[in-house]
Amino acid sequence: MAETEEVKLLGIWASPFSRRIEMALKLKGIKYDYVEEKLENKSSLLLALNPVHKKVPVLVHNGKTILESLVILEYIDETWPHNPILPQDPYERSKARFFAKLIDEQIINVGFVSMAKADEKGREVLAEQARELIMYLEKELVGKDYFGGKSVGFLDLVAGSMIPFCLERGWEGIGLEVITEEKFPEYNRWVKNLEKVEIVRDCIPPREKHVEHMNYMAERVRSS
Repeated sequence: MAETEEVKLLGIWASPFSRRIEMALKLKGIKYDYVEEKLENKSSLLLALNPVHKKVPVLVHNGKTILESLVILEYIDETWPHNPILPQDPYERSKARFFAKLIDEQIINVGFVSMAKADEKGREVLAEQARELIMYLEKELVGKDYFGGKSVGFLDLVAGSMIPFCLERGWEGIGLEVITEEKFPEYNRWVKNLEKVEIVRDCIPPREKHVEHMNYMAERVRSS
């Protein structure tokens, strides 16, 4: 691709959906301009580029706007095919897409949205439901360093940005332990592997600030 091409990412520092796009761009070695948005005061640029959902992330590539993080990840992979993110095997690719949807639709709903609205007893029930869902990911990691095998791939970016580096901070804020090393040894090994990868480490939000943010987001859910 030409060096003069425009690549711009609109995101929010604490958003797992934004972080995974940054990870992908860094993995590909793509230079980009980053525009930090504010949750309570979205820019006119964001509203113009994404008038339907008014959400981040938004990727702008040579004047073209790409929306929704999973769509953006696939666009990045197809546009810059070096250092592939998605599995090359069609079956493995289909599984990665399936689990990505499981994370972004079911695990986030059970592990954050519903949990934020629940009382203490309800949270314990939801925590067990979250464990059951995450156990599917645990089984996928057996014998692998990453979901992508020996290197970070699509599902690592999706799951990593959402569960250990977002939802776990939310659980920490309410004093709830959902994932234990004893029950999820493969998952915990995978998280430690992820933390050693520079492009991932560079995109992990600072813990204390993020815990505070997740508490704030939970309060927004409760009051909505």
